[in-house]
Amino acid sequence: MPSQKNLDQITILKDKFAKAKSIVLADYAGLPVNLQQSLRAKVIEAGGELVVAKNTLLKITAKELDYPIDALTNSFTGPTITLFAYEDEIAPIKALAEFAKENELPTIKAGYLNKEPLTKEQVDSLAKLPTKIELIAKTVGTIKAPLTGFVNVLSGNLKNLIYVLTAISKKGGE
Repeated sequence: MPSQKNLDQITILKDKFAKAKSIVLADYAGLPVNLQQSLRAKVIEAGGELVVAKNTLLKITAKELDYPIDALTNSFTGPTITLFAYEDEIAPIKALAEFAKENELPTIKAGYLNKEPLTKEQVDSLAKLPTKIELIAKTVGTIKAPLTGFVNVLSGNLKNLIYVLTAISKKGGE
């Protein structure tokens, strides 16, 4: 019979799993506390959350919420820190990957995107994608460029009309 503390932890994890758009499991063994705090701040800023929980509780939660865990069984071993991305699927993963690249820890094990299991390589590939905000900015810039050109063309005709009228008025005054 599981303890009440573990049952409460599973309830909390279920809520986090349900809200998360993507989930990443990483090994944080050897990561000093000050760097853990720095990583947490970066992930929170990117719209995610880092949680340390027992692997058995993570597996129970994933299984109860119909997440496929067979492909990731080896990922639920050792000290695991779990990243939950709530707002943007990519931005927190990107923050984790950049931090891991700079500090050589934590080591990404695997993850989920919309309940689909991801290998370490797939998570690394996701980290290289632009974030939602970056994509929106690029789209707006792409849409804006032709409009700006169109406005310049239209204003060019008005400027030419003014030049012609100015020239006519000067010629008429002579």
